[in-house]
Amino acid sequence: MTHPGALDGLRVLDLATLFAGPLAATLLGDFGAEVIKVEHPRRPDPSRGHGPSKDGVGLWWKLLGRNKRTITLDLSTDGGRDVLLRLVAESDVVVENFRPGTLERWRLGWDELSAVNPRLVLARVTGFGQFGPSARRPGFGTLAEAMSGFAAVTGEPDGPPTLPPFGLADSIAALSTAYAVLTALAGRDRTGAGQVVDLAIIEPMLTVLGPQALWYDQLGYLQQRTGNRSANNAPRNTYRTADGTWVAVSTSAQSVAERVMRLVGRPDVVTQEWFATGAGRARHADELDAAVAAWIGERTRAEVLSAFEKAEAAIAPVYDIRDAMADEQYRALGSFTRVEDEELGTLTMQNVLFRLSGTPGAVRWAGRPHGADTDEVLTGLGLSGEEIGALRDQGAL
Repeated sequence: MTHPGALDGLRVLDLATLFAGPLAATLLGDFGAEVIKVEHPRRPDPSRGHGPSKDGVGLWWKLLGRNKRTITLDLSTDGGRDVLLRLVAESDVVVENFRPGTLERWRLGWDELSAVNPRLVLARVTGFGQFGPSARRPGFGTLAEAMSGFAAVTGEPDGPPTLPPFGLADSIAALSTAYAVLTALAGRDRTGAGQVVDLAIIEPMLTVLGPQALWYDQLGYLQQRTGNRSANNAPRNTYRTADGTWVAVSTSAQSVAERVMRLVGRPDVVTQEWFATGAGRARHADELDAAVAAWIGERTRAEVLSAFEKAEAAIAPVYDIRDAMADEQYRALGSFTRVEDEELGTLTMQNVLFRLSGTPGAVRWAGRPHGADTDEVLTGLGLSGEEIGALRDQGAL
């Protein structure tokens, strides 16, 4: 980052572990916020050990920990508590995901934090929120995917409910948390006072699932599993090409549906009365899918993509990550970036989420080693070498 980011001057303390809370802090750091990751001295963030590693270094952490300085503090000790309060006094945001009541047990609840910094925004990210009968239950994204209704509508009609093979609910919660933090900061600009963000991971999934609650409330309608098909339009599916690859076709717009069916040699269906609406086409999905699948199955992926592009019909290849990293559109957008890392050398990872014309974000560094910046951060708070050594002897660092 060669110039100040949009969030330059904002200090964020990341006390959270695993995914939703830490990713929210990552998103803020990507656009210039100074993020200080606080980990337990003897129990690092478990994400450091999640998934594949190289030379004993967890690769997931390199993404999740990017643009963060890392320090260690045992918040349950008097020394760790005192250091955190000193950090809070000079910070704008704290992100935490302990079970409700944990910070209060350590005398680090909202009352104590806001007393040293009335302008603080405290983002509390938990599975079930800060109150209610399930508040103290352990919560993970998988539970949100199940409870929200996502799993119930995902999968084949005759198959079981299906969970995503990645942290979908956690990622959506992280995006929501970053948005909530910025909203709270905008409120602070008007009122001068900070506030608490209470985000339950089970809730953002409800929003991204769309009008299901309205459908049920007004019509008693429950969305069912339809596999890759849609109950709202057709053809909409994945189709295998002659060279063994897959493509995805979408026809949400009526004009696109007409172009697709003319392209695959079935202009006759376009004039049918039922073809005039998405719901009508969905009721004839078997016939439409069969026509599209047969046409695509006789051609290579390159031939299919070229023909659809000329016809101005919506299609995309089904990529794995290797394909995505090589795709010319992703390359044009700069969707992946190269980062130099002191432990592993040059790394390729996803770039920042969006482009800003005046204050763009950047990946300045990948996830740092556990506690790598403890002494530097504490020295910046005014602690002497002797004080830092004493805290370390006490087990607070």
